[in-house]
Amino acid sequence: MDIWRSVKRQMRAAVAPVVFLSLSAYFVWHASQGDRGLLSYAERQKDLVLAKAQLERAQLELALWDRRVNGLRGARLDRDALDERGRAMLNVSDPNDVIMMYPNGQKLF
Repeated sequence: MDIWRSVKRQMRAAVAPVVFLSLSAYFVWHASQGDRGLLSYAERQKDLVLAKAQLERAQLELALWDRRVNGLRGARLDRDALDERGRAMLNVSDPNDVIMMYPNGQKLF
């Protein structure tokens, strides 16, 4: 009888630390491995760097197209840009143009 009491007393004394350690382990694991943990934070930082690089490329491309479109718009029409786009889209040339053919793989631009 005395043995059972001491075992029961030790079990009661061990319950609180076991619960506390389990709860602490749960929060520590989620702080490092969870959805908003340290490892996923590092992945989000890498994704952010890639997204910023893509944004920069997109903004540069947008500026390029904006310059080209502004050359074809408004009262100041850029005749060279209009001529270039018309010829490229229609695949034609002026009879007075001099056409230089380059071998495959050797482009001027």
